[in-house]
Amino acid sequence: MSDAANHVDRLRTARAELADARDAVADHGEARLTAVRDAHREATSLLDRYEGTATGTGDFRAFVEFQESFVELVEGLPDDLPAREAFEAANDLLDQRRLDVDDFARARDRLQPAADHAALLEERATAEERYEMARRDARKRLRELDDRIDRLERLQRLGEADLDAPVERLRDPVDSYDAAVREAWTDFRREASARETLRVVQASEAYPLAAFPQPPDDLREYVVSYPAGEEPIPTLLEYADYSTSKLSHYVDDPGALRTRVATHRTYLERLDADPLTVSWPPPSAERLRYRATELVSVVGRFAPEDVIAEARRLRRLPAEVDYERLRETALARDELTDDERDRLERGAVEAELTAARDEHERIETALAGTEDA
Repeated sequence: MSDAANHVDRLRTARAELADARDAVADHGEARLTAVRDAHREATSLLDRYEGTATGTGDFRAFVEFQESFVELVEGLPDDLPAREAFEAANDLLDQRRLDVDDFARARDRLQPAADHAALLEERATAEERYEMARRDARKRLRELDDRIDRLERLQRLGEADLDAPVERLRDPVDSYDAAVREAWTDFRREASARETLRVVQASEAYPLAAFPQPPDDLREYVVSYPAGEEPIPTLLEYADYSTSKLSHYVDDPGALRTRVATHRTYLERLDADPLTVSWPPPSAERLRYRATELVSVVGRFAPEDVIAEARRLRRLPAEVDYERLRETALARDELTDDERDRLERGAVEAELTAARDEHERIETALAGTEDA
């Protein structure tokens, strides 16, 4: 059975079972069945509680208590209670001068019609749970199919890309900018004070599409407050490797440098230009325009004018070339595997997409048809 047929069958079966279970409860009345269930629980509780003491030559007081309690229970039941005769039959059986274990077992058997009526409530609850589970699983399958359809549609779109299109018209500006900004950041990080470098890093927080990871508070405070913050980051990292006696010749408070700089070595070493570079294949035209605008603002705080010009060029790029067509080509070249190309050529992707859409439609229709349960 296919996934679609399985989910459709489960939905329809669960809905039918729920309808039957609800009808069975409605036929007797929920309040009356609840009363039967409560009475049956009380009766079986009495049987369980006194079976060991009210049988044979056991405790006579317990025997009397048990019989009186059972009679009181039965006499207090409404005359129109479903399966009331089952309680009366059990009571008649237990109305003896002496009881044994077999009598208790037979009393439970005579209460079975009451148990069957009480079970209708449990069967309805079980049917409701199965129904909700079937709907939940069907909705989960729809989400999986949505993802699959999106992937297949994207794969199909990539398969339609012109693999011979001149992607260098995108690649060259992106690679040129990336190389320039990496070099500019390396120079700035090597030559500028740690205080100035972290000032640029903190300012980038206002530009989410071009933001560096922000420095830990104690590191930022140290760089701002201590004279050693005037040194470049590579120098501070070198200091962090010095012994305390050697370090005392270079900074006023060696302990402060060790607790504020050395503990954040990983952060400082990883503070590279990656947040300012453009991925390949490149983002959508709209995202590139927004990101390039933010890159200009951040890069302009430390880089030479020619690097800023490279960032501005990226901002103009979507308007100067057939950007989306070239981007699709770049994505296709970068992402399509040999197997995917083969599936596209054989029409397998189209067939998979059709099957996924059909399954989605069938399950969605079945879900809509069971909403009134």
